[in-house]
Formats: sequence, C-alpha cells, structure tokens
Amino acid sequence: MEELIEKFLSYLSVERGLAQNTLLSYGSDLRKYIAFLRKSHILTLGKTTKHEVMTYLLELKDKGLSPTTVARSLVSLKVFYRFLAQEGYLASDPTMNLESPKVWSKLPETLSLGEIEVLLEKPDLEDPLGLRDRAALELLYATGARVSELINLKIADANLEVGYLRCLGKGKKERIIPLGSHAQEALKNYLDKGRKRLVGEKDAKELFVNRFGNLLSRQGFWKMLKKYAKRVDFEKRITPHILRHSFATHLLERGADLRSIQEMLGHSDISTTQIYTHVDRERLKEIHRKYHPRG
Repeated sequence: MEELIEKFLSYLSVERGLAQNTLLSYGSDLRKYIAFLRKSHILTLGKTTKHEVMTYLLELKDKGLSPTTVARSLVSLKVFYRFLAQEGYLASDPTMNLESPKVWSKLPETLSLGEIEVLLEKPDLEDPLGLRDRAALELLYATGARVSELINLKIADANLEVGYLRCLGKGKKERIIPLGSHAQEALKNYLDKGRKRLVGEKDAKELFVNRFGNLLSRQGFWKMLKKYAKRVDFEKRITPHILRHSFATHLLERGADLRSIQEMLGHSDISTTQIYTHVDRERLKEIHRKYHPRG
C-alpha cells in the first residue's frame, strides 16, 4: 500500500505540480488511513469498501478532530481512490458517492495566449534537445494531452500528413486529436533535425527521447518544463496541467463546444469538462465589470 501512496504522490507532483507542503499533507492523511486499515486487519486497498471509509471518518470525529480536518481527510481519500481507479489499480472507487467539499476549490489556473507564446519561444532550436522541447510543449498545448500520454507516444502515433495525433488515455481508451500547423511544424523539425541526433543508431520507437536516446520520463519532462518556467517572467506557476487547462480554456473562449473539448481531453464524463464553463463565465464577468457603464 505504501508503494501506491508513493505513485500517487509522484503523480500529484509531476502531473499536478502541487507544492511540497500539500504533498506532505496528502501523504500524512493517507498513511494514517493505511494504519487504520492495518489495525482492522485489511492489508490491501482492493478489500476496502465505503464502510471502511465511513468508519475511519467517524473514528476521526470521535477523536475530537475538527470538521475541517475530517473533511480534508475525506478529500485526500477521494483523490487517492479516484487516482487508483483511473490508473487501473482498483476496479472501483469506494468513495465515489461520498459527499465532500470540492477537491479543487479554485478554478483551474491558465496561461494567456501571449504567455503561451513567450514560453514556446524559449527552447533553443539550434540544439536537438531544444527542438525536442519545443515540439513537446507545442504538442502539450495543441492537444491538451496529459504528460503520461505525451511521453508514451510512438512515432507512428503522429500523422503529419493528415494532421492528427493518436493518443492512448486512461483506461487505454484511444482518441484522435487534431494537430495545428504550429505543432506540426515543430514536430517535423524535431523529427528531421533533432531526434535523429539523440537516438543515433538505436531502433527506438518512442516519439520523445532523452539525451541518451531513451524514453523521456515524466520526471524528465517536469524538469524540462521547470527549466523554461524559470526563463519566463511570469508570476503564475507553469505545470503540465496548467498547459492542459489553457488548451481547453482557449478553445472554449474561441467558440468550441463542450462535447468536442471533452473528446479531445479524453474525459469520460462531461461533468468533468464542465469546470471550463465556470472559467468562461468568470471571463465574461470580468469583461462585463470592465466595459459595462454600470459594471
């Protein structure tokens, strides 16, 4: 069970870009829950049900912990179980129908189009790694793919003639995402001028490789993004998930329908995608406040 906690915390760090203090908080909540399960002679998470979760929360309440602390523990468990179910470690999520405060209370952070363009201009296109980085960042923003999906792409998954990307998402569901002209150009430059120099004589099928010609890891991608984040003068955080949010938000702002965005993001439930309607409403409110004479 400890191994699953470590994988979960790694996911939160790399994919979500959460702060170290937040990761420590999640880790503490989950290890206390695991200790409770072991005390109850439950040694695998696959054996847990809604009953165990509720019993644990009632135990926290009986210990005199505040409602806020109990609610935070439930949030930690819900995010953890959802991760395990989505990644295929569990067949179902026992916390699915448990009511809790929203896991992400704030609307998704995004970058403006201008900020995206500044970020994308940072890689050095005279360097093979720079060509790779530019292509990877262009694809991430152009498709809204998750980092785990991006780094597992094979060369055959990108069709530059037709202009689409074949992506294998959660639950091994395949989806086809259009590629814009900028992403196609960046990917073509990387394949023609950069990747060959990184791979050398190796027979590698992975699309994105590291300096040694091996598969680019999630940690490797995260380090690369942090490097460019330091080079831009933004006050905002820059994480892979923020690029994914920016992709969806910019599409919605320019008139894309929610169902199409859902398909491109690989959301199984439209309710997950509906967070972006709130983002758009906030933008409209801001425009109204700024430009309406009685705003």
